[in-house]
Amino acid sequence: MPPRRKKKAEKGSRGLTPPETVSGSPPEEIDKTRSQIEADGGVVLSAFRDPLGGHWQVLASLPIDKVEPTPFQRDLSDTHVKRLAGVIDTLGRFLDPIIAVHNIKGVYWTPNGHHRLSAMKRLGAKSIVALVLPEPEVAYKILALNTEKAHNLREKSLEVIRMARDLAELDDKPEKDYALEFEEPAFLTLGVCYEKNGRFAGGAYHPLLKRVDEFSAETLSRALKMRASRAERVMELEEAVSQAMQALKEKGFESPYLRAFVVARINPLRFHKGDKPSFDATIEKMIASAKKFNVSSIKPEHLARAGGAPEE
Repeated sequence: MPPRRKKKAEKGSRGLTPPETVSGSPPEEIDKTRSQIEADGGVVLSAFRDPLGGHWQVLASLPIDKVEPTPFQRDLSDTHVKRLAGVIDTLGRFLDPIIAVHNIKGVYWTPNGHHRLSAMKRLGAKSIVALVLPEPEVAYKILALNTEKAHNLREKSLEVIRMARDLAELDDKPEKDYALEFEEPAFLTLGVCYEKNGRFAGGAYHPLLKRVDEFSAETLSRALKMRASRAERVMELEEAVSQAMQALKEKGFESPYLRAFVVARINPLRFHKGDKPSFDATIEKMIASAKKFNVSSIKPEHLARAGGAPEE
C-alpha cells in the first residue's frame, strides 16, 4: 500500500500575520541576546517573531572578526568562495544574512554561512548581517540548515563525525538522542573512513551501511569508539574489494563500476527479508566473500549489466 500523501496546508492557514511578527514583548532570552550583541560591538537591527513558528529572533550587524563557522563544518570550496565574493562585490550588496548563535567561547558560530562569511572576509568587510538565534543548540542542526551549497557524501560524513566529537565534550548524551543532528548512523561510520582516507569510495558502501548501521544507545564518547571499530571493518572490506578489483583488471575488465560490481556480487543482503541484519555479521560475510572472489566466473556480460555508484 503506497504511503499517504501529506495533506497540503490551506493557503494562509498557518503562522503569523505581518503585524503579529512584531507584536508582544520579547522573552528574556532575546533581551540577553540583544545585550550580548551590543557588548560585543554589534548593533541590533530588529527583534521579531518567525512568521511560521512564532519564535523570537534578532537581526543584527555583527563585527565580522567575531563570527566563525562551526568547527565541525566541511572544508571550504575556494572556487565557491571566489564566485560568491565576485557576485557580492559586483552588486555592492550583501543580501543573504547568515544564521548565527553566540557560544560559550565568546564568538558567534554560523552553521550555514561559512562560504558567505569567507567571501565577505575576503572582500575586507568590517561587519556582517546575521539572523542571531538565542538557542545555541541550533549550531548543531547544520545538515538541515546548510542550503548554500549542496553536500556530497564525503562532506556530510566528515561534518557529522566532527560534530559528534564536539557534542561528546559538550553534552555526552546517548548517540541516538542526536538522530536529528546526524541524520543517518552511516554518516558517522563513513566519516571515520573518510578521515583515514580522503579518497575513500564511500558511495559504494553507503547503501549497504544504511541497511545495517544504527544509532547506539551508548553515550557519544563510548559510541565514538564503536564507530572507530566499525570504520576499521569497513576499511578492511574496502581493501579486500580493491584486491578483487585488481584481479578483474588483470583479466582485462575495465569499468568505472568495478567497485560497485564487486560490492553487489558479495552483498548478502540482496535477497534479505525480515529483521534488520547485523552490521558485524554482514561485514564479516562480505570480507570473506571478497577475499575468495572468483574472477574466473565473471563474464563481460555480467559487468555490462552492472550499474551503481561509479568511482568518486
